[in-house]
Amino acid sequence: MNISETIAKMKEDPEFAQNVGMLLVHNGVVRAWSRKDRQEVESLEVTPDYEKIEAIRQDFLKEEGIFDIIIEAKSGRFQPGDDLLFIIVAGDLRENVKPVLAGLLDRVKAEAVSKKEIVTA
Repeated sequence: MNISETIAKMKEDPEFAQNVGMLLVHNGVVRAWSRKDRQEVESLEVTPDYEKIEAIRQDFLKEEGIFDIIIEAKSGRFQPGDDLLFIIVAGDLRENVKPVLAGLLDRVKAEAVSKKEIVTA
């Protein structure tokens, strides 16, 4: 995802300026080490459940003040430094947008994305 292009496209919506005062972006990247034991990670296999991601997205679109949410989850095998997950949340006020990004990210990671680390032996 090109974040700048995606945001520019969002802004083309005639309702954008009347409804959006904040955009938050998450750009998830493959770490070079494992969260559980800091062992070196050679690569990461990722399998998103796109239907579940869309269902979660729809849940959060109902939250107060949220104008739009865009999610791009990549599938396949990735190296440290590669982009994996993009989320853009657009809404009226930071009090509404910040908790939506945090909750959305936590649910997508917990419920809709499976990962397998390939570690250095």
